[in-house]
Amino acid sequence: MRITRNLITGGAGFLGSHLTDRLMNAGEEVICLDNYFTGRKSNIEQWIGHPRFELIRHDVTEPIRLEVDRIWHLACPASPVHYQFNPIKTAKTSFLGTYNMLGLARRVGARLLLASTSEVYGDPEVHPQPESYRGCVNTIGIRSCYDEGKRIAETLCFDYQRMHGTEIRVMRIFNTYGPRMLPDDGRVVSNFIVQALQGQPLTLYGDGSQTRSFCYVDDLVEGMIRLMNGNHTGPINIGNPGEFTIRQLAELVRDRINPKLELITKPLPQDDPLQRQPIIDLARQELGWEPKIALQDGLESTIDWFRQITGGVDA
Repeated sequence: MRITRNLITGGAGFLGSHLTDRLMNAGEEVICLDNYFTGRKSNIEQWIGHPRFELIRHDVTEPIRLEVDRIWHLACPASPVHYQFNPIKTAKTSFLGTYNMLGLARRVGARLLLASTSEVYGDPEVHPQPESYRGCVNTIGIRSCYDEGKRIAETLCFDYQRMHGTEIRVMRIFNTYGPRMLPDDGRVVSNFIVQALQGQPLTLYGDGSQTRSFCYVDDLVEGMIRLMNGNHTGPINIGNPGEFTIRQLAELVRDRINPKLELITKPLPQDDPLQRQPIIDLARQELGWEPKIALQDGLESTIDWFRQITGGVDA
């Protein structure tokens, strides 16, 4: 029986490296494609030199020719700090990167999974969000390069399916956290943990009443694999439906690291969504998937990992 050959774009990143671990441990072949803008070679160094693993430094905005069975298209900076650094490049990555990967999938007959995002819902006027909700997105704001980039990526996937019969799977990822997050990526979980470990006040943007749903990375990867292996095209929400205010998250992190730390507030950034919570009925029904790891438990392992990479000493 031939071993499945997987291409993971963004394979050295936060999500991609955890997916790499799962597929390698399952005995499959993995080609990891990354330009190292937010990916890190250290995330996948344990596989370098393995006969079933190949690492290629490449930017997905340029075409590439490979022979693969499955394409996991994760490449794109996903935190505001990184995708706003060069918004034109972010939009190009979403459009041209997806276009190039769909072209590859069509040529070799591969199935492609697109890592889309809950950001396609924008600042939602429907709460919580089902897959049928079409979103409320500012087309000209500072987050638009990512939000609209992922929307056109979804459009391309379904047009390739309709025109060329390309096999696609589309997942909308909600806030995900866990080991290998970058300390400086600007996401709320890593921000709070790093600030707390450094003995700094935890910064809330706005009054902290805006809500998010946090999915641990192991749960997310399990949902991703079930979607790729299943028969449902998507789009399908993959996230944890447990809803927390940002203030509640800050208090959970603070209480685990240093309960004496202060919470301070700053103005809310432009177009920052006030609410974000997935309806995952479709994932439960079609994939038999739902998250297993509670936020409190996932935070423990994430904090432990940040302690290791920051020297292990709480300020």
